[in-house]
Amino acid sequence: MNRNDLRRVDLNLLVIFEALMFERNLTRVAEKLFMGQPAVSAALARLRDLFDDPLLLRNGRGMEPTARALDILKEIQPALDTISGAVSRAKDFDPSTSTDVFRIGLSDDAEFGLLPPLLTQLREEAPGIIVVVRRANYLLLPALLASGEISVGVSYTTDLPANAKRKKLRDIGCKVLRGDARPGPLTLDEYCARPHAMVSFSGDLSGNIDLDLAKVGRARKVVLAVPQFNGLRALLAGTELIATVPDYAACALVEGCALRADDPPFPINEAELSMVWSGVHDNDPAERWLRARISQFMSQALDVAP
Repeated sequence: MNRNDLRRVDLNLLVIFEALMFERNLTRVAEKLFMGQPAVSAALARLRDLFDDPLLLRNGRGMEPTARALDILKEIQPALDTISGAVSRAKDFDPSTSTDVFRIGLSDDAEFGLLPPLLTQLREEAPGIIVVVRRANYLLLPALLASGEISVGVSYTTDLPANAKRKKLRDIGCKVLRGDARPGPLTLDEYCARPHAMVSFSGDLSGNIDLDLAKVGRARKVVLAVPQFNGLRALLAGTELIATVPDYAACALVEGCALRADDPPFPINEAELSMVWSGVHDNDPAERWLRARISQFMSQALDVAP
């Protein structure tokens, strides 16, 4: 196909094709791209004609891409990234007048403990922007970045897409939350004897804290796992339950209530809270402004009331 032939190719079709490859569901693509499902079905028919391939085939209750579709995705995605980056860099960015939509992925601890001051500053500088927050963790971040559903994420991270970039924001220190009225910090024996609550996105009853406890020959008993941090305040108040949480989440949880936060009675290896983003957006003026604000506010040390 020469450049003149490219005039008959609708770039919107390629954007829909990319979304179809990731979502593999017409309804979800319609919701993601703010289209009607009949329009997505029509676009898929045009794509099948353009590439002379079924692209998506029914497999039980779902849909699976053909081998040819996956090959096309490998070729098209870098080109779409390049086009998107070139268009973004061509725009000036003025936060005071911007109406851009920013899509951010945040782990639950970052959303609960660190988003409020960040959002306040963003709204002061850029009152017209829209911020869309997606729940993300180290398992979800790679796919959200690769699909373009978020442009930047903040979480503990492991494996990332090949074109992703990462910046360490801070070490994740820990505090022990408690809602009882007894004075003084917990000893290691008391810590291990008390029932524990933990925040677990996957529903697991153990985590890195248990590995650190095992290094000193001890263990704890988790009796409650919840999917997010905002419920801990009510769950711990006036009970023997304790929870070991990131220091910035503890800072938000103890504010204005009877909970208090102690230092843990044993060494805990600190993980890293990182900001990650797609290389496509590396030089985008708007995204650079957003990342600068995230770095500024999420890197700050927080004072946690004892």
